[in-house]
Amino acid sequence: MASVLTDIKSKASASSIEEMMHELGRSAKIASRQLVSASTADKNAALNATAEAIIQRQAELIEENKKDLDAGREHGLSDALIDRLALNAERIESMADGLRQIAALPDPVGEISDMSFRPSGIQVGHMRVPLGVVGIIYESRPNVTADAAGLCLKSGNAAILRGGSEAAHSNHAIARCIHDGLRKAGLPLAAVQVVPTTDRHAVSVLVQMDDYVDVIVPRGGKGLIERVSADARVPVIKHLHGVCHVYIDSDADIDKAVAVAVNSKTQRYGTCNTMETLLVADSIAATVLPLLAKEYSNKGVELRGCTRTQEIIAYAKAASEEDWHEEYLAPILSIRVVDGLNQALDHIDTYSSRHTDSIVSENYTAIQRFLREVDSSSVMVNASTRFADGFEYGLGAEIGISTDKIHARGPVGLHGLTSQKYIVLGDGHIRQ
Repeated sequence: MASVLTDIKSKASASSIEEMMHELGRSAKIASRQLVSASTADKNAALNATAEAIIQRQAELIEENKKDLDAGREHGLSDALIDRLALNAERIESMADGLRQIAALPDPVGEISDMSFRPSGIQVGHMRVPLGVVGIIYESRPNVTADAAGLCLKSGNAAILRGGSEAAHSNHAIARCIHDGLRKAGLPLAAVQVVPTTDRHAVSVLVQMDDYVDVIVPRGGKGLIERVSADARVPVIKHLHGVCHVYIDSDADIDKAVAVAVNSKTQRYGTCNTMETLLVADSIAATVLPLLAKEYSNKGVELRGCTRTQEIIAYAKAASEEDWHEEYLAPILSIRVVDGLNQALDHIDTYSSRHTDSIVSENYTAIQRFLREVDSSSVMVNASTRFADGFEYGLGAEIGISTDKIHARGPVGLHGLTSQKYIVLGDGHIRQ
């Protein structure tokens, strides 16, 4: 039997993109209603069977990925993007492991909580339910196809996946593995659909299909997320960029401060939870900044600082106003020496992207103020910003990070892909 993907491909060549996308939406809506009744065992069976298919089809995945890599090099993709795009045996095994990990996580769907008796005698509580149909728009990394499909499936949602054109062959090959898994578990193939066209107009249609799609999750650069947010009629779970801060307080432990500040910047440069601006209290700056300068110099990090920073680190370049707004995603760090906690809080309030900010301090009062007053999706104490990650938070894989305040905030895992409804239990109760 031909897969849903194959069927949709044939339709796309004979009809408009709008018709094709609405057909995907209708199919996904039907599948989402079927998934509501799927058992945890059925969903886990599909996830584990997909993992098995990914391993079995490794040669096919690498062959299809090679087509994307060859095309990427021909079109001048950077070495960094080529690396993100590439699949090898290790990454394929990691993809399969990720699906097995999702299968091992508790199923949030159907969880009942907060049950309480009311004076009338009824019981009122919450039940956790799927969102419905999730549209996911992403770039470059083909492993997102497996991760996103797995998270949506475990949380009872149908998924419409639109990966980047540079990974089209890889994404469709992974989709075939997913359909193998769904078929073996007896679940609808339309539970996971990959948009078969690379035409950008498909994205514009997808984000406005509020009759079929319940939420959109964009994963990629700031430009993509801004475009999706501007065009969408469907609610969007997103963060635009990660301008993350570490503040070293006057009462910081020096060893902790150096460890956290170095790791937050250098553990990995190109991620949204990497520190981009370091704030240091004036009273401790002359002690800690030379130590940090040595560490950053050894790792090839370019430093840009305020006037007080340059007085301590002579080779630091002058930081501009634009630097405080910048998400470098590179070995570049801006540093500002501040008078103390109040000025640090003001700086973060002005320049933070509300993603992740951390304080290094042994002062309980300063820590409590930082936790209360910093309005970010993750606020940390004596810990690297690089911990702002679904896996590190115990969520398993994540579908993205949200800096919005409604519905999901921070790393979005299984619970973030569900909602709650009130349930009321009675025994013939009537309202007087």
